Amino acid sequence: MFSLFFGPGKRSFDQLSEQEILALAISSEEEDGRIYMAYAQRLEAEFPATAKIFRDMAEVEDTHRRNLIAMHRERFGEIIPPIRREHVRGFYDRRPDWLQKNLSFDTIREETERMEQTAARFYREAAKRVTDARTRDLLGELAMAEDGHEDIARGLSAKHTPDDVAKEEAHNAHRQFVLTWVQPGLAGLMDGSVSTLAPIFAAAFATGNTWQTFLVGLSASVGAGISMGFTEAAHDDGKLSGRGSPFKRGLASGVMTALGGLGHALPYLIPNFVVATSIAVVVVFVELWVIAFIQNKFMETPFLRAVMQVVLGGSLVLAAGILIGQG
Repeated sequence: MFSLFFGPGKRSFDQLSEQEILALAISSEEEDGRIYMAYAQRLEAEFPATAKIFRDMAEVEDTHRRNLIAMHRERFGEIIPPIRREHVRGFYDRRPDWLQKNLSFDTIREETERMEQTAARFYREAAKRVTDARTRDLLGELAMAEDGHEDIARGLSAKHTPDDVAKEEAHNAHRQFVLTWVQPGLAGLMDGSVSTLAPIFAAAFATGNTWQTFLVGLSASVGAGISMGFTEAAHDDGKLSGRGSPFKRGLASGVMTALGGLGHALPYLIPNFVVATSIAVVVVFVELWVIAFIQNKFMETPFLRAVMQVVLGGSLVLAAGILIGQG
């Protein structure tokens, strides 16, 4: 949560100059081409024909890159500003290169479709921003080309998983639901469950008073929910990422953050301190294991890594809160 406020700042897409838009397009084409070559290597043994498609797509991305560089050279000279996707608010980050070798075919197909959707969306938004006629024409052509690549990604689905084609509309609706509601909600649940552990248990062991502990937990949970909700809504307007309404994403993140904290605050409505704390500790460990499972299931985090990040990390936060409260 705090990294979103205090981490490295990101530029809004609306703040980019025309030169920076071209530079961003160049670096994006370079990265996408590299990813497609990694996919080709991954699929070569099992799906050689599909691997060739990805090599061809990588060559097309390189052609796009060269056309964009030529336009930049003509309009702005040889020096290209060093701007990348991760510098712009709302852009989806691509998977790191070292993760490509472990992806299944279905995941590669879905990633490709998502990449081309976001690329086409970027070029359409970029074309609206530029005033130079030839640059706008080039960006429009690139948007159409990326739409064609998206069709290729769907074609891969039709070739290898034909049942998915008949369910395309349902798939798209489900994907949008996950992006708009599920992912922000899961992020909020994880943040709320872990970040409120220390203040709640510090208050519990410092005061020994269940009602005061509940009030601390309630305030921490509601405060964290408001913070996460506003942060989620503000950091991405959904135009480039396609993640949907910022209001909906902020609502999902804020509500789930508050619920994550309230889960181990509610037991302190029980007047008996020992009973309340025992139930709260059990609730905490159930929450942490459930979150580790969710990370593994929906965010493709290896289970052992999820356990280390969530269960071990949450346990350390819990222990810190207890030690501080007893001090």
